[in-house]
Amino acid sequence: MTDLWPGETRAGFALTFDVDAESAILAVDPRYARRLTTMSHQAYGPKVGVPRILRMLERHGLRSTFFVPGLTADRYPATVEAIVAAGHEIGHHGYSHVQLHRLDEGEERRELERGMSSLERITGTLPTGFRAPWWELNDRTPDLLTEYGLRYDSSMMDDDRPYLLATAHGPLAELPVHWMLDDWEQYAFLPEPNVGTVIESPAKVLDLWTSELDALADEGGMFIVTAHPFLSGRPSRVATLERLVEHASARGDLWMASLAEVAERAHQTIAAGEQRAVPVCTIAEDVYGKR
Repeated sequence: MTDLWPGETRAGFALTFDVDAESAILAVDPRYARRLTTMSHQAYGPKVGVPRILRMLERHGLRSTFFVPGLTADRYPATVEAIVAAGHEIGHHGYSHVQLHRLDEGEERRELERGMSSLERITGTLPTGFRAPWWELNDRTPDLLTEYGLRYDSSMMDDDRPYLLATAHGPLAELPVHWMLDDWEQYAFLPEPNVGTVIESPAKVLDLWTSELDALADEGGMFIVTAHPFLSGRPSRVATLERLVEHASARGDLWMASLAEVAERAHQTIAAGEQRAVPVCTIAEDVYGKR
């Protein structure tokens, strides 16, 4: 197994935040823009949640990654500036949060380019990492990401550790995620659109996440929480994230880093011969034929 983790650490730990704001709802149906209360539910993220999260991260000296759709950056540039000023990484999360598998190649390129342009205009630099809206890559996305100079993706779920994908334009680090470690499945609720129907106790979420953290870390894996500031930016939920950070710190054997740092470590330590092909699924065509 590749010696991925630095020094005496045995596993990786990262808190990441998807600052979707209104984009996640407008991507379902733009007509929700006229639903003032629904839009205010989403705006809580950049207005209130992000500042509270930044204060918590500062208390622990923890560097994080914030994936920001270009639309959010355009609407809330001061929020993006505050994230950068606090020393955190800004990652690419599309422009309008539309699902990439619904787009043709030209439309997908425009989403990538427009999102990168919005982030570069505010931060002064291009992002190196990408997370697909709804975590839905299509089979051409990895090649497009490296064509546009991105170094890593964090959208797939087929491993517990980072790995490298061989693409047409060079290696792409993949930092795997999972629904279990996404706050959307724990906290998301709106009457319309139906984006979720449960509001779990933060105590239950803390038990779920610390249990997975300990088991995954004992196997040398990478623990990545995906949180949304309009959900996890609420007071009791930020307190839960803080207890998770304290639990991770107390272990003493975790490399706590931004995803950019983890991705660069993967590029440096994983040999070329260990790169994987983009996992295009041929089962459908082989068994069901072309449709």
